[in-house]
Amino acid sequence: MMDGQRLDLWLYYTRLAKTRGLCAAFIRKGRVRINGQRTHKTHARLRPGDIVSFASPHRQGEVCIWRVMQLGERRGPAREAALLYERIEEKTANF
Repeated sequence: MMDGQRLDLWLYYTRLAKTRGLCAAFIRKGRVRINGQRTHKTHARLRPGDIVSFASPHRQGEVCIWRVMQLGERRGPAREAALLYERIEEKTANF
């Protein structure tokens, strides 16, 4: 197995969206950064310790910054999904 996990799959496991396809579309729109670098690649690799930041798809104007704590194995319940990341910061953007 390759080192790391696909970004779209990891976001799906964190329950960011209801389907992996929606996670992929979110990424392709350029709304996700990995360690400060914007990516449009659904296949970008994540590893524990990486920082993932994105504008929240659920709350307009909110920016989420998460540290990857572990890679997922399945899309489980919310409690299990919450173990995959650590919230570093969630703030409201002032535009």
